[in-house]
Amino acid sequence: MKRFNTTGICVPELHYMVDLTERVKEIKAMVDQGDYFCVNRGRQYGKTTTLEALRKFLDNDYLVLPLSFENIGNTPFEDENLLNFTFMGIIGDLLEDGIAKNATPELSAFVKECLKESGGKIPMNELDRQIKGLCRKSQKPIVLIIDEVDQASNYESFLKFLGVLRTKYLKRMLEPTFHSVILAGVYNIKNLKAKIPSDGTHQYNSPWNIAVDFDIRMELSQDGIVGMLKDYENDHHTGMDIQQMASMLFDYSGGYPFLVSRLCQIMDEKLTGMSGFPDLASCWTKEGFLSAEKIMLDKTNTLFDDLAKKTDDNPELKSLFIDILFGGEQIRYSPYDKAQSLGLMFNFIKNNNGFLAISNRIFETFLCNVFTYEMEKKDKSFRVAANDERNQFIKGKRLDMEAVLNRFRIHYKDTFEVRRAQRVSRLDEEDARICFLMFLIPIINGTGHYYIETGLVDRSRMDVVVDYNGEQFVVELKIWRGQAYHDNGIEQLCGYLDTMHTQKGYLLTFNFNKRKSTGTQTRQCGDKTIVEVMV
Repeated sequence: MKRFNTTGICVPELHYMVDLTERVKEIKAMVDQGDYFCVNRGRQYGKTTTLEALRKFLDNDYLVLPLSFENIGNTPFEDENLLNFTFMGIIGDLLEDGIAKNATPELSAFVKECLKESGGKIPMNELDRQIKGLCRKSQKPIVLIIDEVDQASNYESFLKFLGVLRTKYLKRMLEPTFHSVILAGVYNIKNLKAKIPSDGTHQYNSPWNIAVDFDIRMELSQDGIVGMLKDYENDHHTGMDIQQMASMLFDYSGGYPFLVSRLCQIMDEKLTGMSGFPDLASCWTKEGFLSAEKIMLDKTNTLFDDLAKKTDDNPELKSLFIDILFGGEQIRYSPYDKAQSLGLMFNFIKNNNGFLAISNRIFETFLCNVFTYEMEKKDKSFRVAANDERNQFIKGKRLDMEAVLNRFRIHYKDTFEVRRAQRVSRLDEEDARICFLMFLIPIINGTGHYYIETGLVDRSRMDVVVDYNGEQFVVELKIWRGQAYHDNGIEQLCGYLDTMHTQKGYLLTFNFNKRKSTGTQTRQCGDKTIVEVMV
């Protein structure tokens, strides 16, 4: 029986996975043109799985050499001659073991002889000659694929190796060389070059400037997820609403392959027998999905570990995340901004019509949890006074959101007074939003779930969608910008309530004017009811 896989390569015969046929067809078109290119995506983005599917797809027309630098250690990169010897040795193993289809005994014998004569070290000029001989003797054009090139970062020897491939590419009409070369990893070659100082400066002139852009989408599409779920449903007959489930998986994950597979894995393997989920059919529901997401967010995994580490290691990236999530201004995309480049390269953020956004709802929630916890530890004035009063907001099994907001209004005023007494800077827009999440999370924790949506056009607003025991609450956090602007915001909230198919919404307005009136009022917007709390 197949299963969902979140570790290592996905195999169609063993794992439920999205059909990659159309993707590899697009990549093959690049190979057919003789392109050299890089497949750079974030961790656990399906790069290795895609490359393996591509290898099988190319086998009829090419001799494919699929290498990986993952397990060769650091020693080969410390000496360029040893690196070249290791490179040819891996090729020899691929030919000898039959992994490289369409290889002839003559080709394998040629590589063996090259290695035997080398004495364990191959200079760059000799590597040039050996590549020429390898490609001349092959009966089919050779496609070289190197996965996990990140292992080569910070080594000058690898850049010299790339320089050889680049030179041969430029001379490809005069002498035999690889038909196409594909490098795969998180970091692109420009970033590798930027890490290596030369005479006290960073060099950005990449030896891989011959590479064409790789613009093929690697995230999973909603239609692709539908196909995967149909495969699963044919085996398990849960009766799930496949379209609804695929839509939720895509909406929350943004198509990030690991997140999709992990959510499915939890619903398939972890939920059955837990409270409210007596059988597999009950797991593949909206309630099961939300529980799976909460389980995933409450536990560590390699992707979240990487996101947390990259955030800690790069203060500029962390500041960018906070600005995107909690700031009140649009952040315009700039291809030359270092923090943006890192976030985009890791697939933590995305360019949405010229402005930045966090890649998906799950990352948004994860980062919000991280930042609110850090803020609470750092600044005691943010400590939530309502932790011991949680029951006042729960009536029966229902959450009283109006009571939550009214109590927050008092908490916010108290927080402001504490900060003023301690001569801490006054609350700004970022602090205000963080303060609300810090107040909300302990109240819904254990039973409820939340995600946020930042306004990409109107950054003065942020929507917090809370699901508590199956009931959804939409709370819009908005900064006061004047009455006309405020009235327009009410209309925006009503429109959003339509998309959420709910009749009641909540508006939490932060007014930083000295002369203001705070309080709660209820207003009608067509057939929608808006409860507004101004602080």
